[in-house]
Amino acid sequence: MEFWPGAWMLLLLLFLLLLFLLPTLWFCSPSAKYFFKMAFYNGWILFLAVLAIPVCAVRGRNVENMKILRLMLLHIKYLYGIRVEVRGAHHFPPSQPYVVVSNHQSSLDLLGMMEVLPGRCVPIAKRELLWAGSAGLACWLAGVIFIDRKRTGDAISVMSEVAQTLLTQDVRVWVFPEGTRNHNGSMLPFKRGAFHLAVQAQVPIVPIVMSSYQDFYCKKERRFTSGQCQVRVLPPVPTEGLTPDDVPALADRVRHSMLTVFREISTDGRGGGDYLKKPGGGG
Repeated sequence: MEFWPGAWMLLLLLFLLLLFLLPTLWFCSPSAKYFFKMAFYNGWILFLAVLAIPVCAVRGRNVENMKILRLMLLHIKYLYGIRVEVRGAHHFPPSQPYVVVSNHQSSLDLLGMMEVLPGRCVPIAKRELLWAGSAGLACWLAGVIFIDRKRTGDAISVMSEVAQTLLTQDVRVWVFPEGTRNHNGSMLPFKRGAFHLAVQAQVPIVPIVMSSYQDFYCKKERRFTSGQCQVRVLPPVPTEGLTPDDVPALADRVRHSMLTVFREISTDGRGGGDYLKKPGGGG
């Protein structure tokens, strides 16, 4: 099929229009810049996953593949001018399984997670991520644990298996106990699955707090600039001798300590600036 000359001219004009329009939107519209940046962020992760899949496939499904994903994702913060400051990394237990619990603000949590992710640690994720194209396959190869939150029975069964895996294969797991992204400048009530898991396996809980992103990112305001995030690793919380009856108090105690630190590092000039003064500002 051949294009008539007018069609080529039309395509050329459209191309020139895009060359003019895209830079104009970039410099004149913060909302457009936000959407461009988020589109690139998600697209770049999918592309990196394509590159990672054949490398990870050599081992098959293996938690050691998480090192490959981490290595490939660490540079993203530089593309966006985001400085990630880690404090308290010495609190990670050196040679035993444990459960990491962290606050959940947006998909940008991936940057903080990759910065501080300990060895042989994999996230527990919602099952929908498994179907997210190349990213889902790369996560599966890296040993990410998928849970169908809509089927409580299956989730409980998976958690029981994870408890055994923690002990027999020296694995750590990373859980977002809020269960969903939180936009309100605080922390949602914690779901108790991670705490039941730690108590069942009798392993410590390591709380990790990421400061507010408000000074550089806000979904509601369609704003995404450069900035700084602080990641604070808190001392491990032992669970030896605890029973399922102790889980509610344990979850509340850990949440209170994390919320206190979140408020501190989000208002000290090194995290989220005045985020707590602007409820609902998260993204």
